[in-house]
Amino acid sequence: MKQFENKVAVITGGASGFGKVFARLGAALRMRLVLADVQEDVLDATVGELKAQGAQVIGLRADVARAAEVQALADAAMSAFGEVNLLFNNAGVGAGGLLWESTERDWDWVLGVNLHGVIHGVRIFTPLMLEAARKDADYRGHIVNTASMAGLLNAPAMGIYNVSKHAVVALSETLYQDLGLVTDQVHCSVLCPYFVPTGISQSHRNRPATLANAVPPTRSQRVAQAQAEKAVSSGKVSAEDVAQRTFDAIRDESFYIYSHPQALDGVRQRMEAMVAQRNPPDPFGDKPEVRAALVRALRD
Repeated sequence: MKQFENKVAVITGGASGFGKVFARLGAALRMRLVLADVQEDVLDATVGELKAQGAQVIGLRADVARAAEVQALADAAMSAFGEVNLLFNNAGVGAGGLLWESTERDWDWVLGVNLHGVIHGVRIFTPLMLEAARKDADYRGHIVNTASMAGLLNAPAMGIYNVSKHAVVALSETLYQDLGLVTDQVHCSVLCPYFVPTGISQSHRNRPATLANAVPPTRSQRVAQAQAEKAVSSGKVSAEDVAQRTFDAIRDESFYIYSHPQALDGVRQRMEAMVAQRNPPDPFGDKPEVRAALVRALRD
């Protein structure tokens, strides 16, 4: 997709974090926008902000874990603008702790948003894009799935999140191959950010009451939460930087998008260990103090 003006972008998790910055950049490029978010008050404020700047934008409260609500989002986009050119499957939540201490509700919440949200987006929006491509040789579409460096690495005490993001990377790579079988007009990318200051470490604020745990967080879950808050808040790469890299990748039809390319050294070590049939390397190999702090927090 070389041109963005007047194209239609649908953004889940569009009222905060990466989603809000994607929306702002899309508006600056004169795109027409459809924003979805589970937090209605923040969504209304974001839509109001963009409208005040002259953007064509609508907002719809949607929980992407629910297929019917993603379908309603697609229906609203088509009703308002007649097509969808760019889909950001961006909504996401975070949770951590020792793997065996995660409850069934923890799994349902994180996988519901992080994985099933992307599944619903791909399943519902891709046919709309392919149909538009069949009707118009000049049509161009693109899907961006937000994964994480946690989809390429496996840091301890981040089990549910790791699983969800690895699945998104696998889904996205398969989508890339599947699209290549049937069209040259619709492409996709996977965004793998590392620690970037967004609201992901506070995503529990929007956890549905039906998926809340009946018991307090475990020690490891509290430690993982504190670690995530520190790492995210201290990130030096901004969400704006990541958004610009993402739009550049869409324009260039690049698949992998990284916020911190230097973190790929850990990915290389992991892949080399797999090929050589060695045990998994320490993801904190270059930061032993992080592992030491985790050990102290969990054993003392």
